[in-house]
Amino acid sequence: MKIWIKNPLTIWTGNDLPSPSHGLLIEGGQIQSLLGEEPQSHDAVMDASGLVVLPGLINTHHHFYQTLTRSVIAAINKPLFPWLTSLYPIWAHLTEDDIRLSTQLACAELLLSGCTTAVDHHYIVSTNIPDPFSIQCAAAEASGIRTVICRGSMSLGESDGGLPPDSVIQSDEDILHQSERLIAKWNNQAPGAKTQIALAPCSPFSVSETLMRDTATLAKQESVLLHTHLAETEDENAFCIERYGERPLDYIERLGWLDAPGWLAHGIHFSLDEIKRLGGASVGVSHCPSSNMILGSGICPVMDLETARVPVGLGVDGSASADSSNLMQEIRQALLIQRLNSPTEAITPERALSWGTVGGAKLIQRDDIGQIAPGYEADLAFFSLDELRFSGAEDPLSALVLSGAHRAKHVMVGGNWVVSDYHLNTIDIERLAFDHSSAASALLGRSRL
Repeated sequence: MKIWIKNPLTIWTGNDLPSPSHGLLIEGGQIQSLLGEEPQSHDAVMDASGLVVLPGLINTHHHFYQTLTRSVIAAINKPLFPWLTSLYPIWAHLTEDDIRLSTQLACAELLLSGCTTAVDHHYIVSTNIPDPFSIQCAAAEASGIRTVICRGSMSLGESDGGLPPDSVIQSDEDILHQSERLIAKWNNQAPGAKTQIALAPCSPFSVSETLMRDTATLAKQESVLLHTHLAETEDENAFCIERYGERPLDYIERLGWLDAPGWLAHGIHFSLDEIKRLGGASVGVSHCPSSNMILGSGICPVMDLETARVPVGLGVDGSASADSSNLMQEIRQALLIQRLNSPTEAITPERALSWGTVGGAKLIQRDDIGQIAPGYEADLAFFSLDELRFSGAEDPLSALVLSGAHRAKHVMVGGNWVVSDYHLNTIDIERLAFDHSSAASALLGRSRL
């Protein structure tokens, strides 16, 4: 079926191609052409009058399950380590239904914000949920979003000097065996893939040295990406120096992580020399501005990273730290916080948008999404400027970022309409909101018994 996207206000392609005067032609789930004139043939027309069209946004770091623990009183005003120790006892009581509902809700939020591809980093595995990852994969696919589901892991518990309680850790052997099975079942490397798997030990303070090394080896063998939290706080740096006698980047480099494709979450507390080493290894960083501000972790040195040719994408991070799964809002936050440490003229709305699209595709090594160009997947987000916040705006593209767009009117993933007129077509939002809220209350109740 050929779909003509007709009369858009403007199209931001994310590359050097100009905004096409007559819209786009979509066929077979891909962008067939950028139109300089009306197409000779088409099967359907979508009138995009008054709409700004963007490549579907790409979220490169999230924790879907944390939508169940937003604004938990015990954790609201704490930095990362105390925040985690306040929440781990709650997360230890997650159930399979909790995983399904939290995945559905996070995907719904993301899609409604114009996000078409999401990375989730799940690392809570217990006797209650022996395989949360398959639940996530199935729920995400049903929502219509593309995902990279990271097989997270924790094997260094409190009894061995780690941060998480022993009730939510696994043995190295179980983690590696289950990772192999998950890759075999769900990982799709074909162009246009909807679901992919990455391997993602949680952090240096929650995973054994052996598991970090063996996971890197397995990722290379299976040709999947690596992901972890790194250099998020000064506490993490101090932990690594005390336990391993080296800084976090030195630690993972010794264990083979810079020899394998992957990317890191946060990347705040790197030295300039470390940033150059990341660039030399082509290891990217997911910038999570809202979470970093809420937890007081610091500001990611994005300009220094990009100068060193480190790919940079954006992540909404967990909804227990950012308290929102809205990637369009994260683009605005990224622009605002980066202007604090960089020349204003260098941090443009277009640059912020590129972190949320082109940069994200580079991080997860996809060359079929993140841009509007012939042959790319038809992942598109359509934004209207008919809200009061946009009244008086001269430049529509800048208005989306500077005036704070927070919801897309329409969203297409692989040529399929997932959001139409602000309505999510794949999920019953009212039912989901009720079930999710009930599950969140029940989770808190179980943890306090």
